[in-house]
Amino acid sequence: MPDPASNKQVDAARRVFQRGGGILRTREALDHGIHPRTLYAMRDEGLLERLDRGLYRLTDLPPLSDPDLVTAANKIPKGVVCLISALHFHDITTQIPHAVSIAVSRGTEPPRLDYPPIRLYWFSGTAFSAGVQTHRIDNSQVRIYSAEKTLADCFKYRNKIGMDTVLEALTLYRDQHKPKPQKLIEYARICRVEKVMRPYLEALL
Repeated sequence: MPDPASNKQVDAARRVFQRGGGILRTREALDHGIHPRTLYAMRDEGLLERLDRGLYRLTDLPPLSDPDLVTAANKIPKGVVCLISALHFHDITTQIPHAVSIAVSRGTEPPRLDYPPIRLYWFSGTAFSAGVQTHRIDNSQVRIYSAEKTLADCFKYRNKIGMDTVLEALTLYRDQHKPKPQKLIEYARICRVEKVMRPYLEALL
């Protein structure tokens, strides 16, 4: 049995995790005053589960609804879910992502993850910062591009993801969302694909 001091440390650490939505990176835990010994003791006692290197979650929480997105968002907090993964989130694709597509600012050092599989894209300037939304998934803040920004990105990367996937996404967007043509054109200009994208918008929207 741990001594009362250990119990107090564990209880305090649990409260810190709860304030963080149940998930913390090791650095965050240490910054909030959790001693490494307490952190690893909680892991060894089954109070914490290791999602990835340096990423822990309270085990008494409900199962994650989207563990890949949540893990990626916590490991790459400045990244933004993009392309196929963003299409999947917005429910405008029939494609099943085999890796989490993440946009990071050009010049960012590639993150180290054991899990999940990550496909990185380096965006720069407004192409990186525009259209970012923050969604709360499993008590974690996940940055994801809006549906309109994602469609513009898909046109930009059409040779990588396939034009069939792009046109399917645009059709599903038209059928399942309230189209925002002005936003689509705005992001098309930012991504420098307006000339390519406009004829499809005029035909489908």
